[in-house]
Amino acid sequence: MAARQPFTDSDTADEAVRATCDDATTCKRFATSKGYWTDPYVQYFVRSVGERKAPEINRGYYARVQGMNHLLDAFLRKTDCDCQIVNFGAGLDTTFWRLKDENLMPRKYFEVDFPMIVARKIHNIKTKPPLSKPLIETHSTDSLLLDGHSLDSDRYCIIGADLRDISGLDEKLKKFHLDPELPTLFLSECVLVYMTPEQASKLVHWAADTFHTAMFINYEQKDRFLKTGWEHADALDMMTVYSVLPQEDVARIERLEFLDEKELLQQLLQHYSICWATKDKLSLGLSHVAF
Repeated sequence: MAARQPFTDSDTADEAVRATCDDATTCKRFATSKGYWTDPYVQYFVRSVGERKAPEINRGYYARVQGMNHLLDAFLRKTDCDCQIVNFGAGLDTTFWRLKDENLMPRKYFEVDFPMIVARKIHNIKTKPPLSKPLIETHSTDSLLLDGHSLDSDRYCIIGADLRDISGLDEKLKKFHLDPELPTLFLSECVLVYMTPEQASKLVHWAADTFHTAMFINYEQKDRFLKTGWEHADALDMMTVYSVLPQEDVARIERLEFLDEKELLQQLLQHYSICWATKDKLSLGLSHVAF
C-alpha cells in the first residue's frame, strides 16, 4: 500500500477556502428565505435555511448579489448574449439557472472550482430535476459529457481545477471549447483574496493575455488589473453600490427586518468593494458599463 501523503498547511488552507462555499450559500439561502431577492434554485443546494443571520449580513449579501448581477447583465446586453461567461470559484452559485429563466443566456456558461466542490454540485444537479431539466433543455444531443469532476453540455460546463495552476486551467478550458475570440466575462465573487498576490496576478494576467474583448468582475480590489494588461478598471465600495441600487427595492428590503445600528451596516459595506475591468478590441463599449 502506498504511503499516505502528509497533511500540509496548504491542505488546511484549501479546506478553509472550500468551507467558505458553504458559508456563502447558507447566507444566501437565509436571505432569500426572508425575501431579500428571489432564488428558487438555492434550496436544492442547501436544504435547511439554517440559523438566523443578522440583518446587516443579509443586506450586505443583497448588495453583493444585486451589484454583481447588475454588471453581469449589462455585459450580456452589450454583447447581445453573443459571449461566454467564466465563473471562477463558482461554488454552489445558481446564476446559470437565473439567466436561463430570464432569457439572458450567453453562448456558454463555464464554472471552475475545486474538484471536491464540483463533484458535490454535479451530484446535486444529477439528483434534482429542477436543476437538471434546464441543462437538458439547452442541450441538443442525447447525452451530456459527465464524470466525477466535470460536466459539459452545449450551454453549461463545470470544471474541477485549481486556479493557481494556470497551465492546467487553460488546458481544461480549451478542452471544453472556451473560445478566446468570443467576448468573455470573468466572474470572481470572492476568490482572488484567498490566493497569494502573485497567484492572483497570474490568473488576471492570463485572462488579459488570452482574451482580446473581455470584462472581469471582482468582489475585491482594482489595482492589480491595470498592472496586468487590462485597459480600463473601475471600483466602488459596497456602501456606494447599495446607495445606487434601485431605491424602491432597497426600501422594500429595509422593511423586511429592523436594523438597530445602521452605522454597523455602513462600516461593513465600506469594507468591501466591487471592481470591474475591461478590454474592448471589438469596440462594444464595455468601458461604459457602470452603475
